Amino acid sequence: MEDENNEHWVFGYGSLMWRPGFDFVERRAAVLHGRRRAFCIYSVHHRGTPARKGLVLGLAPGGSVRGVAYRVLESDREAVLDYLRDREQPTETYVERRRPVRLLGGGLRSAVVFLSDVEHPQWAGVLCLEAQADLIAGATGLSGRNVDYLRDLVDHLRQEGIADHTMQTLLGMVEAREWATRASGR
Repeated sequence: MEDENNEHWVFGYGSLMWRPGFDFVERRAAVLHGRRRAFCIYSVHHRGTPARKGLVLGLAPGGSVRGVAYRVLESDREAVLDYLRDREQPTETYVERRRPVRLLGGGLRSAVVFLSDVEHPQWAGVLCLEAQADLIAGATGLSGRNVDYLRDLVDHLRQEGIADHTMQTLLGMVEAREWATRASGR
């Protein structure tokens, strides 16, 4: 988690943005190039089940993603990494890597990032929005309904000043499917 300035940074693109769960000394808007925010990981525990899979966020190859970079103290570095490994790796669907992130307002920093493991069995791959909406609508797991996870993401991205049109469109599609299911009585 070290960069050339002997600083320790962590990059978040989903719930780490609004619920980091660790102490930090600086929080900055940042952009990671070469990856994009996507519902690309099957959820069989938190937002789905083995019988009715849901989807959760990952960093899929391509594009760029705006998120948040946190600077942590050297004295907290190992505890933060241990916490993040426990939080982000329950089924090992992510790989921990260091990548350069561009801080908004200037500066390039090396940060710990959890990338989607495209070799993992839970990797859903590149799914069209229709397929994503079909999987998310109606899926529920230990942490609640999959649509609530998506809605929470869109709401928090708006609060951060991030207009992620793909996520907003996906939410509209999922809500329409869930409304249609309720209206039909299924």
